[in-house]
Amino acid sequence: MKNKKHLVVLSGAGISAESGLKTFRDGDGLWNGYNVYEVATPEGFQKNPQLVLDFYNARRQDVASALPNAAHIGLAQLEQDFDVTIVTQNIDDLHERAGSTKVLHLHGEIFKMRGIANEEKIYEIRGDIRVGDLAEDGSQLRPHIVWFGEAVPMMEQAAALLHDCDYFVVVGTSLQVYPAASLLYYAPPYLPTFIIDKKIPQTEKQENMRYIEKPATEGVQDLIGILSAI
Repeated sequence: MKNKKHLVVLSGAGISAESGLKTFRDGDGLWNGYNVYEVATPEGFQKNPQLVLDFYNARRQDVASALPNAAHIGLAQLEQDFDVTIVTQNIDDLHERAGSTKVLHLHGEIFKMRGIANEEKIYEIRGDIRVGDLAEDGSQLRPHIVWFGEAVPMMEQAAALLHDCDYFVVVGTSLQVYPAASLLYYAPPYLPTFIIDKKIPQTEKQENMRYIEKPATEGVQDLIGILSAI
């Protein structure tokens, strides 16, 4: 591993969209018909916990039914030649199921839950969370998801990775959701950076950036070819 170059990947909803998981900002996105403040904020959960739990129970079923696609698998295969760390905005486990061994979830994980009183004690969950399901401390269980208005505890660790890597890849993200999108600006100006998306997001263009305007499944294959030639 010491001889391998360190590759950090920031992945977003676009990489999982090709596995059938709807994205946050698409016109047919899973948030369609839902007020985001009702299902993805602490205030929404306090107001109507049943609605929020039902929403995430459905998301959990969606993820369980989905399969990793060629983009997830391609990034996992890069571990043969690189030390790869995935930093994902996604709450699914498709990177792990594809074979990636180092995955940092910025926004939490759909197959985990915690009590509202203690965010450090995490439990696995594969079925549904119901109103009245309690943690060990007696508090209501909730999805282990970072909601709008909550801190992103893994952000500092993710930012630090960009000062200790050889390549940075951004794939399948609109770079609209902060603070995750700011990772692009934590990267040193000399760091070789690849941005892969079916529609390249607006960024401050730099000489070190290379753009691959393709869906994640195709773009990751292009990336593999480029890296193999370096």
